[in-house]
Amino acid sequence: MKSLFSEAKLGNLSLKNKVVMAPMTRSRSIDNIPGDIVATYYEQRAEAGLIVTEGTSPSPNGLGYARIPGIYSEEQTKAWKKVTDKVHAKGSKIFVQLMHTGRIGHELNLPKGAKVLGPSAILAKGQMWTDAEGMKDHPTPQEMSKAELKSTLEEFVTASKNAIQAGFDGVELHAANGYLLEQFLHPSSNQRTDEYGGSIENRIRYIVEVATAVSQAIGKEKTAIRLSPYGAFNDLFPFPETHDEYTLLAEKLNQIGIVYIHLVDHSSMGAPTVEPETVGNIRKAFKGTLILSGGYDVERAEKDLSSGLADLVAYGKPFLANPDLVTRFQKNITLASFDQTTLYTPGEKGYTDYSLAN
Repeated sequence: MKSLFSEAKLGNLSLKNKVVMAPMTRSRSIDNIPGDIVATYYEQRAEAGLIVTEGTSPSPNGLGYARIPGIYSEEQTKAWKKVTDKVHAKGSKIFVQLMHTGRIGHELNLPKGAKVLGPSAILAKGQMWTDAEGMKDHPTPQEMSKAELKSTLEEFVTASKNAIQAGFDGVELHAANGYLLEQFLHPSSNQRTDEYGGSIENRIRYIVEVATAVSQAIGKEKTAIRLSPYGAFNDLFPFPETHDEYTLLAEKLNQIGIVYIHLVDHSSMGAPTVEPETVGNIRKAFKGTLILSGGYDVERAEKDLSSGLADLVAYGKPFLANPDLVTRFQKNITLASFDQTTLYTPGEKGYTDYSLAN
């Protein structure tokens, strides 16, 4: 049997295979609460050894997109319990991805009283969809005060506790793709003059503090993170210190002892290739599980698993139209194509209506 389909250990969890379903925003959670169709969607894809949910906000301030779920309220936590129960019944494990969108948001997508925050008051180029008024420019974020840094960290901790209460096997902190935690890493979005800005040691400080606090609250074996060095999303691009910064961050995360780093390479979507030396340094510095993702097929996954570069391999887009992706991989069945027009629309169309292979 190929390594990709063999069992694996993730901390103290046993996974039925090394296939991970990557987190993908789908915008189906009306009023930011995951409903029954969300539970069905994840249940359908529970052939994966591990599922990482779509980005889920730990805070009203982090709900930058229309119809994304949160996990900061009792109602949201109860709704997620339906999801975890269905996934566990199929023998899969599931982590919730905690995504605070930071400056990538719009007030029209936020609940009353919430605000668009960032490390610094620096505008991100680009627009985003609002259900109320269509496409809108990003607003300039409000620079986070020391009090807001502390309260936001506490929101991550509370959301992580809610996740465990909801039956999740752990949480993945989203420090990739241009959202709040990654915004601290980049000198273009973080121009603070306090201990959270300037040097690479200072720019990684907030991520390290959040990861430390979450791991102390729910256990380091239930705490993970997603990183995207050399990514080019949401007006954040590679910078001269990328290699050194991510190497140092991996060393600090290893000291905390979190269960995995999920490293995403967006070069298949047009971003710069992640430097092999950077991946190698992260692999060397971090002794926990390393998940690699980005444009993988089975052959490339086997190569990186057998070489020891990766411990698990994550797939995103192939899971959209192929809920039975693992079976299709194993039986060499042609993959179905997904409907681009229904990626972020509400309802079941293009979400839970993809059929299984014969």
